[in-house]
Amino acid sequence: MHNMYYKNKEIAQNWFIGLQQKIMAKCCEYEKSHAKFKKHSWTRKDNGGGGVFYTLEGETFEQVSVNVSTVHGRFEDKFLKEIPGAVESHGQFWAGGISLIAHMNSPFLPIIHLNTRLITTSKSWFGGGIDVTPIYYNHEDCNFFHGHLRDICDRYSLHAYDNFSRWADKYFFLPHRNELRGIGGIFFDDLNTQNWDHDFQFVQDVGTAFLELQQYLMPKYENISWTNDQKEYQLYRRGRYIEFNLLYDRGTRFGLMTDGNIEAIFASFPPNAKWGFNKMHWLYRNE
Repeated sequence: MHNMYYKNKEIAQNWFIGLQQKIMAKCCEYEKSHAKFKKHSWTRKDNGGGGVFYTLEGETFEQVSVNVSTVHGRFEDKFLKEIPGAVESHGQFWAGGISLIAHMNSPFLPIIHLNTRLITTSKSWFGGGIDVTPIYYNHEDCNFFHGHLRDICDRYSLHAYDNFSRWADKYFFLPHRNELRGIGGIFFDDLNTQNWDHDFQFVQDVGTAFLELQQYLMPKYENISWTNDQKEYQLYRRGRYIEFNLLYDRGTRFGLMTDGNIEAIFASFPPNAKWGFNKMHWLYRNE
């Protein structure tokens, strides 16, 4: 496999590992039960790398999973045309990244998803994004989240926010329900402007956005009580989240394509959810 990007791979992966530790430390600060993260290590077959993911189940965080992986090897022939540069690299690839899913006990705290990654075949690019799925829509929270993302994107490029937020709205959508998963965020892929340092700085800013969002949300909602009906509604909203991850999520598909660890892939799912007939109306920010 081509090794021309070796230095950049190492720099990016060290950042992903460092961010993982920062996220866990911040989550522990907010976890009322003082529960600790449990470490889970895994190795890909044929010495093709692996990863470490940490999970925490407590009083504040019903479940949060933070996964860092570094995998390499060869794509199966049936997947070659799906991945940029894979045909030219004869299927050889390297991929490293971090993913986070936070499912909160409180129905007033949203589901937060973050993923950033660097992939190398005969080409090299970044992908990822961050999005929020509230159980109950709050206009002020939505404005804070998207305002912060706009600031990050504006530092990167003039039209980045408009492009990446539209991409997120298109991507985080459940066609079978004609419904958006949440209030969107940003989503990007195949990111390579030929200025690696500039692209990487943007990826770092997206990664730390979770920390800023958490710092805003936790003091606002962590001590507000909820009813059984509100908790029940949260479980139905989570059902929608699972439907998207199973049917449409590219990260889930990529993990399965590269023989990733099943437990790490499905750690993004909430521990409890419901389906059934219910009167749910999802108010999106543009309604």
